[in-house]
Amino acid sequence: MAKVAQNTDEPAAAVPSVAQRAWLLRGLDQPGGKLPLFDRNGQKISPRTVKTCLDHGWAEPWFTNPLKPDWLVCKLTPAGRSAVTRR
Repeated sequence: MAKVAQNTDEPAAAVPSVAQRAWLLRGLDQPGGKLPLFDRNGQKISPRTVKTCLDHGWAEPWFTNPLKPDWLVCKLTPAGRSAVTRR
């Protein structure tokens, strides 16, 4: 007898990419979950990485930087913390 795939209405849990995970992990030990604007090599975090994390709810805008209004300062959300700490 052939196996029939079960249809569930629950979406598959998204998993952060390597770059997204690396960025989100840096917020775990920061006050308020602040996420860095730059990577460990001094390069600006890719806007694509930031946008995707925002879209998934793993990060959220924190505040506007008055000196650099085009820089989006973000913080880790509970969903982001869960995405990088679940096994």
